[in-house]
Amino acid sequence: MEQVNPMRNKIGFKLGLIILSAFVVVIASLGLAIGRMFSNFYNAEMRTEVDELTTHFTVMSDSPEILTEQTLLKFADFSNVSILYVDNQGNVLAHSGEHDLSDQSFIRPSDVQNLFSGKSVGFEHTDTKGERYFVGAAPILEGNNVISAVYVLSSTKHMDESIAAVRNVLVLSGIGAFLLALGITWIMAQILSRPLVKMQEATRKIAVGDLETRLNIISNDEIGSLAGAINNLAEDLQRYRDTRQEFFANISHELRTPITFLEGYTKVIKDRLYDTEEEKDKYLDIIRGEALRLQHLVDDLFELAKMEEGKVSLSLEWIDLAEIADNAVRKIRLKAGDKGLELNTHINNSIPLILGDGMRMEQVLINLLENAVRYTDKGGIHINLNENSSYIYLIVEDTGIGIPETELPFIFERFYRVEKSRSRQYGGTGLGLSIAKKLVELQGGEILVSSKIGDGTRFEIRFEHEGQGERT
Repeated sequence: MEQVNPMRNKIGFKLGLIILSAFVVVIASLGLAIGRMFSNFYNAEMRTEVDELTTHFTVMSDSPEILTEQTLLKFADFSNVSILYVDNQGNVLAHSGEHDLSDQSFIRPSDVQNLFSGKSVGFEHTDTKGERYFVGAAPILEGNNVISAVYVLSSTKHMDESIAAVRNVLVLSGIGAFLLALGITWIMAQILSRPLVKMQEATRKIAVGDLETRLNIISNDEIGSLAGAINNLAEDLQRYRDTRQEFFANISHELRTPITFLEGYTKVIKDRLYDTEEEKDKYLDIIRGEALRLQHLVDDLFELAKMEEGKVSLSLEWIDLAEIADNAVRKIRLKAGDKGLELNTHINNSIPLILGDGMRMEQVLINLLENAVRYTDKGGIHINLNENSSYIYLIVEDTGIGIPETELPFIFERFYRVEKSRSRQYGGTGLGLSIAKKLVELQGGEILVSSKIGDGTRFEIRFEHEGQGERT
């Protein structure tokens, strides 16, 4: 567990940091956007209010129903604004409101000129004390002549206080949201990191040889797919290890047996422990047979080694499968006859030539026929070479013991043997079918198998109708 905790902390921390960063960015962006929205809203509302008050005071000043200018100034006091009347020189004629009259920097000559030319102005002003105002100014007309101008100043103090209060609420909300996001992030990081930690633990166990390790993670996403891939890897490694161990045990047995025979019968002949020449010849036949058996085993091992290194060389030419099938059947007929098995052939001699290696194809076919003879005790073996609209097919079918359905997916794997015993009757290296499949695929074909216990096994080699030559 001490080795797993750092891994868990790293995964959880990284995931948490990523998720939390996303939350912080979203919360901060949202807070800034809401703060900016409220600030713009208040500014726009206040500007509109100042413009409306300026227009209102201008209209009231133009109206003959208003008794005196002092009445307007008193009305301005109730509006929480400051109002100033100025002449065409920018001098203040009247003033009302909290604004300090000593600050007249907002009365700019260019604005006065615009006002007395009949234009309205509006801007933002900051006094010497740092207080901000929205300023609106408009001309006062008498007939068609401008007689004065009115300035309306509205302090932003209350607006700034309102915006600050909103920002404080946003900050508090942001802190609360951050704490909530922190909790959610921790939970999410734990949920997301848990299967990753389990995978890390499982892969470490697999790396040290505990190939029975399996992950129980079921989800329809990439995590589930990765867990399934790890389980498949463990199964493949376990099967490879088991078949490799079994292969070495088989090889050890297969090598020990002929070597023991060779050593024993050679000693018998050397020490002349035989009575007749016939007995001597019998021992020599046994020695020769075991030598051939040993040679066949070594050949298979060399073939496998070349395939593992990708050094299998093919001599491609236009070959006649019918001729190859006839030769293979002829070579296997004696072995079949020794067991009382019938060889039934149906060979179509008019099928097209294919591009392949004749010697290798004969090797594949002999391998299939020898397997058929080895695992068939009664009945016969059927060889069928023909074609249909899609491909040329070569079938080797026997009436032997058959292969269990659960074993069929693995029979072409290297080192795999259906017959787990090391009996000399069924014994083999488990390399023949693997070599045969590889050779067929290298020549552009495929090999299929079907079987049923007690009924026999059927191998089918197929070559598609592409790149084939016509008979001449």
